[in-house]
Amino acid sequence: MLDGSTVTAVYERGLARLIQHEIDHLHGLLYTSRMRPGVAPLPVEEYRQTGHAWAYE
Repeated sequence: MLDGSTVTAVYERGLARLIQHEIDHLHGLLYTSRMRPGVAPLPVEEYRQTGHAWAYE
């Protein structure tokens, strides 16, 4: 807050993912920074139409 007090908020599912994504940007992190070593990103073209919700593992 502008007065220096701390605010805690809880988010779930897609909104939580979006908020964390933006916080990562503020800290200079990219999505690939959170991936396990040796795991290649899945191209969007391959991910589309899979019938599965997006999940972090």
